[in-house]
Amino acid sequence: MRDETKCLHSGYTPKNGEPRVMPIVQSTTYVFDSTERIGELFDMPTAHMYSRFSNPTVEVVEKKIADLEGGVGAMCTSAGQAASMISIMNLCKSGDSFVSTSTIYGGTVNLFAVTLKKFGVECIFVDADASEEELMAAIKPNTKAVFGETLANPALAVLDIEKLAKVAHANNIPLIIDNTFATPILCKPFDFGADIVVHSTSKYMDGHALQIGGVIVDSGKFDWTNGKFPEFTEPDESYHGVVYTRDFGAAAYIVKARMQLMRDLGCYPAANSAFLLNLGLETLPIRMKQYCENGLKVAKYFKENDKIESVSYAALEGDKYYELAKKYLPDGVCGVVTIVMKGGKKAALQFMNGLKLASNEVHVADIRTCVLHPASATHRQLTDEQLVAAGINPGLIRFSVGLENVEDILEDIKQSLDKVEI
Repeated sequence: MRDETKCLHSGYTPKNGEPRVMPIVQSTTYVFDSTERIGELFDMPTAHMYSRFSNPTVEVVEKKIADLEGGVGAMCTSAGQAASMISIMNLCKSGDSFVSTSTIYGGTVNLFAVTLKKFGVECIFVDADASEEELMAAIKPNTKAVFGETLANPALAVLDIEKLAKVAHANNIPLIIDNTFATPILCKPFDFGADIVVHSTSKYMDGHALQIGGVIVDSGKFDWTNGKFPEFTEPDESYHGVVYTRDFGAAAYIVKARMQLMRDLGCYPAANSAFLLNLGLETLPIRMKQYCENGLKVAKYFKENDKIESVSYAALEGDKYYELAKKYLPDGVCGVVTIVMKGGKKAALQFMNGLKLASNEVHVADIRTCVLHPASATHRQLTDEQLVAAGINPGLIRFSVGLENVEDILEDIKQSLDKVEI
């Protein structure tokens, strides 16, 4: 099936007399005919046993997203941050390190640089545009993964996925890609060598600002038996001696994430949240097409205004990442446009506060147009040096173009820019 069809049909096929729409299984637990059967499930989880691990409604969404990305399996989480955390903690223990590009979401920077450091895991930040040689130099003997975003939030830098995959695989470690802004409709990182994909499903996948969520997708292609990852090839004594590569083959990574980390952390989404996410997924291809059309028109409008210092939107000819976008995102680069106002922070806030249709809110990738000043909000916790590394300055605005009539969006921009004093 093609993506439009997968979004409607993957994961759930009703049998004779069953509901056409995926039902909500609002239950924490499941009944079995014997204690022996329950015991078997703790050895080999082939059915739902408790909704901290899995749930039938959430499973439908997991299968759908895995199908869209081209993976062997997926696991939903209660937030995108949880997905990013588990994707790393499934590979790293205290004393290990991983490499991440610096142009990533501010909350992820804090998670990697501060919180994971408390667990004894080091994050080595690198410039995403660095050469292969520079990237290779950042990797240590204890480095277990490389991490980057397809489209950086909010810098909108396009990642050269194949370059990072080449470096990662030369060191026998996997590449993890955050594909939130692109979604599998615009880019499929597995096609370019990525091994694991994560998403904040709260963004375009949901699209309606209804629920927070995340997901991890396993490509099933990485060789965990290469000697770097003994936790995959040796018995897990916390789970009855399971050997993940032996017992689960290509799905070893995602099963280990569920059986170890989801078991202990319990950051699994509710069934109702998955139901709402599925509604968003059903219209994702249609919405992404319109986001891209509206986004390009808005980016061109900003580009022509003399109060705007710069516009970052990789679909614009002349953009630094235009050629990479043609390779990785040939059908569009989402609806998020990053602008830098002349006049710095004062002008940026004046413009944002003057908008009438667009909302000032801590969100992005919504059906409604919204704006954010990252240096004051999502990236507020970063140091000045980290802000520079993330591609953020005081005059930068993240403008998330929605699905309103684009002429109404442009009129709102115009009336507010007219009032900005530079």
